[in-house]
Amino acid sequence: MAKLVVLTLLGLGLGIIRDYRSSYQSRLNAGREVTQVELPNCHLVKGIDSGSEDLEILPNGLAFLSSGLKYPGIKSFEPNKPGTILLMNLNETNPAVLELMIIGSNFDVSSFNPHGISTFTEEDNTVYLLVVNHPGSTSTVEVFKFQEDEKSLLHLKTIRHELMPNLNDLIAVGPEKFYATNDHYFVNPYLRSWELYLGLAWSYVVYYSPDDVRVVADKFDFANGINISPDGKYVYIAESLAHKIHVYEKHANWTLTPLKWLTFNTLVDNILVDPVTGDLWVGCHPDGTRIFFYDEENPPASEVIQIRDILSDEPKVTVVYAENGRVLQGSTAASVYKRKMLIGTVYQKALYCEL
Repeated sequence: MAKLVVLTLLGLGLGIIRDYRSSYQSRLNAGREVTQVELPNCHLVKGIDSGSEDLEILPNGLAFLSSGLKYPGIKSFEPNKPGTILLMNLNETNPAVLELMIIGSNFDVSSFNPHGISTFTEEDNTVYLLVVNHPGSTSTVEVFKFQEDEKSLLHLKTIRHELMPNLNDLIAVGPEKFYATNDHYFVNPYLRSWELYLGLAWSYVVYYSPDDVRVVADKFDFANGINISPDGKYVYIAESLAHKIHVYEKHANWTLTPLKWLTFNTLVDNILVDPVTGDLWVGCHPDGTRIFFYDEENPPASEVIQIRDILSDEPKVTVVYAENGRVLQGSTAASVYKRKMLIGTVYQKALYCEL
């Protein structure tokens, strides 16, 4: 009788493990292959070899790119080199990248590990760049002032908070105000891995200001990219392992109310919003297993989707670019300026296309 109970419990345990493994593979979209969607007039950007995880293009055509991310469990081609913020001028015929010098006696450049980025422009045209940073195993937000003439970033402030332990991306709504995603709940690496495997959906979004910090949305299965509509009324949140983009209504007191979501056959990453049309441009991972378990013989594919009229009853979703990883590995972000598109990646190159 005792042996029967043990065998029954063992069978139930193995069944549960199989169920979780199946769910884990499904959430990662394991095995999905892309149908190639090519663009003319594209080339890899010279000078970017360790990723361009996030990017943002100013209305004047200057583009910021974060490069050199070291993220737990993710490949890095330059693990011992500090991260950088790069600048491109998309008004140039053949735009080149320039590494921005970081100025500030209290900022440790050697531990700079940039992730998501966002800009905020004041009425006097002062541009602030907010950067998610991971020095060591921590998360901070670094506030910089962009000095265009000097091609430099002046470090103003480091922001830390207990509600921001695992930051991924942010959207600035002021020089020191932002919404930010935490892609995990746990900080401990062992617990983080189980959180990911079991699909606990405990990640969340915070609102931060110097006077007010709070959770404004939660229960996400890997909250990732975040952005805001041009009129400032709606916030968009990418839930990578649920394959969803959520639309939240933003209120005057900075709270968020869920409005709708869209589901995709891909892992959505960073969201960039066209300031004129309001279209969403999203860097995606068709098969997440190829991101988390890197194999140079089977590199992660890239995919970019454009979402028009997301607030309507029938949003239009278009796959603008899709490639099997032989050219561009692990796309994370994409944005367009005057028919010129930049596509960033988590740890490899960046692609520039004239549409």
